[in-house]
Amino acid sequence: MALGEAVQLEIDADGPATITLDQPDRRNALSEAISTGISEALDEIEGSDARCVLLEGSGGSFSAGGDIERMVEGIQNDVPIDERVRALERSTNELIGRLVSFPIPTIALVDGAAVGAGANLALACDMQLASERAAFGFVFRQVGLSVDAGTSYLLPRVVGENVAKELVLTGDIIGADQAHELGLVNHVYDTDEFDEAVETFVEKIVAGPPVALRHANRLLGEGLEKSLEQALTDEAVAQGIAFDTDDHEEGVTAFLEDREPEFKGR
Repeated sequence: MALGEAVQLEIDADGPATITLDQPDRRNALSEAISTGISEALDEIEGSDARCVLLEGSGGSFSAGGDIERMVEGIQNDVPIDERVRALERSTNELIGRLVSFPIPTIALVDGAAVGAGANLALACDMQLASERAAFGFVFRQVGLSVDAGTSYLLPRVVGENVAKELVLTGDIIGADQAHELGLVNHVYDTDEFDEAVETFVEKIVAGPPVALRHANRLLGEGLEKSLEQALTDEAVAQGIAFDTDDHEEGVTAFLEDREPEFKGR
């Protein structure tokens, strides 16, 4: 399914939904068309039976980050600063916030460059899988800018404040292995075997109990912002919901029968 000219969407019922950024000639930079397309894709997915979301880029890049063409237009046409800020808030900021809080688990498939806001697009997902040719860089300084797209929130939580500052202030681009060492990605796979490795990983997520995993994913995402007392209370509430599902009964029954459970998502 094409969403405009910049994003493709494929939904596998009771399986993964795949969002593909499809402006390879612009290295899938976060143009308005791509930001809008991703948001529309998330709308479609939220009402579906998809069990996880895969976010990928086409043409050998994940996303080159900010839309340089829009930056040039802003400079040449002397677009007022407040108008540029509002545009940023409407597009990139809303998209990052939507991804971070999306109820279905999200996985970034980084097979190529993810830089600037594109790196944050990957970090906004719940998990990140990279090929050996992936590269990451928070390169805002190269175009004379500070940080946006959630860098100051997402990056320190993953790599710590000191390393986050180094990555931003130097603008260094790092390879997949170093990104893995820093915790920016969950796994790095051989480029030639990337698709197969991703499929194996995704199967583990898809095979799980959807209701329980969505609550677990949400609770883990919220955990750093809560007290222990609040976390325990919220976990109890979520567990009460999970106790009432057919999947819980199936899981217990399968355990007693020494077989793999077949979760239905209800």
